[in-house]
Amino acid sequence: MTLKSILTIPFILIVFSINAQEMQEGFTYLETGKFQKAEAFFETILKDYPKNKTARLCYGRAVGLNGNAKKANQLFMYLMHDYSQDTEVKLNFGESLLWLKQFETAKRFYKNLLKEIPNSFPALLGYANTLSNLKEYEDALVYVNKALNVSPGNANALTSKKYIYLGYAYQKQQAQDYSGAEALLKENLTFFNNDKDTLLNLANLYLIVNELQKAKDTYNLIAENPTNKITALNGLALVSHLNGKDKDALKTSKQAFNSLTNTDETLTQQTTERYIQALIWNKKYKKATSLITGLIETKPNDNWVLALRATLNTYKGDFKKSLLDYNAILKNDSTSFDGNLGKANTKKALGLYNDAYTSANKTLSIFKNQKDAVNFINILDKQFTPFVKTKTAYSIDNGDNEAYTFLTNVTVPLSTKLKVNGVYSYRDSKNTVTNNEAKANNMLFGLSYLLHPNIGVTANIGVTDINAKFNDYTQFLTDITFNIKPLKLQTLDLGFKREWQDFNADLLSREIVQNTLYTNYNVNTNFNLGWYTQYNYTWQNDNNERHLLFTSLYYNLLDKPLLKTGLNYQYITFKDQVPTIYFSPERFNVIEVFVDLIKNQKGKWFYNLNAATGFQFIENQDKQSTYRFQGKLGYNISNRFTANLYGLHSNIASTTATGFTFTEVGFRLKWDLFRKPVFRK
Repeated sequence: MTLKSILTIPFILIVFSINAQEMQEGFTYLETGKFQKAEAFFETILKDYPKNKTARLCYGRAVGLNGNAKKANQLFMYLMHDYSQDTEVKLNFGESLLWLKQFETAKRFYKNLLKEIPNSFPALLGYANTLSNLKEYEDALVYVNKALNVSPGNANALTSKKYIYLGYAYQKQQAQDYSGAEALLKENLTFFNNDKDTLLNLANLYLIVNELQKAKDTYNLIAENPTNKITALNGLALVSHLNGKDKDALKTSKQAFNSLTNTDETLTQQTTERYIQALIWNKKYKKATSLITGLIETKPNDNWVLALRATLNTYKGDFKKSLLDYNAILKNDSTSFDGNLGKANTKKALGLYNDAYTSANKTLSIFKNQKDAVNFINILDKQFTPFVKTKTAYSIDNGDNEAYTFLTNVTVPLSTKLKVNGVYSYRDSKNTVTNNEAKANNMLFGLSYLLHPNIGVTANIGVTDINAKFNDYTQFLTDITFNIKPLKLQTLDLGFKREWQDFNADLLSREIVQNTLYTNYNVNTNFNLGWYTQYNYTWQNDNNERHLLFTSLYYNLLDKPLLKTGLNYQYITFKDQVPTIYFSPERFNVIEVFVDLIKNQKGKWFYNLNAATGFQFIENQDKQSTYRFQGKLGYNISNRFTANLYGLHSNIASTTATGFTFTEVGFRLKWDLFRKPVFRK
């Protein structure tokens, strides 16, 4: 949405000569916009009448309107030399300054000219358009209204007035004065009832401020004019997408796409673009690919086609392919919004965060205060802003154990690659029957470093101090993890952890050290299916060993909110069975089905609900039914402060107890310590 510059001011030629009748054909060419023919016509006239002022004026106008503003300006300068006091010559010279986009010079010229002819319609309108191009919209409105007072209802002045209002509203919008922009657009509608351009700008404003119902109402108003129906449907499809109703978006966009006949090229492009976007939103990648391939064959270098292919590859996780298209877009046009911000998003997805900042800042240098670019940088800043997280929890089980847990985690990113981390946790475990009690204080310090965009490492070391009823000790803690992205849509974690059995007071008293090698592997697909697998091998200082395998096959039913269901399987085996000390079966299997409902943290409220049921098999015992429920409800108190309550309840046997039920409730807080990363000013 940009201000359409009104640079042409139609003047009535008031100078006639004996050759006026001969020049009528040329006048007609000018009036009907056939500027190339007009230029050739008056050039011929001037060969016979080189001194004729009217022919010189008309030739200058034809040259300028035919695209050669510099030459036209020179022609009018010669006329100014020959007719320094001629008003008509001055008016044409002033207009040539607008063609050259020399707006500051034009401003001074018109200001002086209006002192000579204060009631001249062309001078008033020229000055108004000059001020408009300088984005001095308030004064521009004053002078366009003066022009309309001189020539009421003049079509050209009314057109200028409309676009001055649109430019003024856009200026307010860029300054994030959204109520001021809305007021100007609504005022414009009082002069130009149901004007399409104004309504489209108003709908776009509502999209920016996320007032989606108002945007929908505005697009429906646009649709009342059958000529604008397809344009309105394109907007309504976008509203549905932003409302999380992608199926409705596709239905609406398909209606618009199927309505295309012999419409103009711009509308055809906009409608085709929206339809392919809707296919991508609905993960109908095969159809979207087919349409994009067809467009690439006929328009291989068109930026809008390259942007569609980049978007498709982004949704499919082919970020390297997306980057190639965004680079091609920027090669065609270094100021492209889609190219610059698309490149920023792709760089972020590839883990090239400094490059992402560079591309986003370039976007803002071209498009001042553009909301999407500002939001992108804010999100990126939040990812690297120091924060503190705390958790307070209470848990009980039917083995008469209860525990209070408190944890604080402080993370400070020092760059886009390096983070330092500190963790303190306290756990007070007690058995209400034996009165055995143990308190554990853990301190960990660590670093996270991005070795490569696809490889990161996190290392934490620390100590645990145990104060139990029958035993006190201090030992080292270790946790080292490599986070790897081996292929697109895949993640792999490899790690080692050294910790203590701390489920209850009895286990803490026994000082059982657990050394674990672990791997987590997750695979996503472009057809909503996913697979997660975890394997742990643990050896303990009591000479026991454990193998644990967990795997989950899941399917995403919905995206907003995320609804997925699937099948979980878990297998555990211990080398030695010591059931009187802790749960250590030779064979333990669990199979369950689950449903997970997740609403992310973009809004004020967010939640996560999970339910599962199935069967567990312990040694040679009969199968036992299992259930598991857990949930989280959170609220974004501010942009920097988030809180959530959580709870879980399960009867699945654990590695530390058998035949039990377990319940935990807790409260979490997260607070960003600063507004921006410490390494960014």
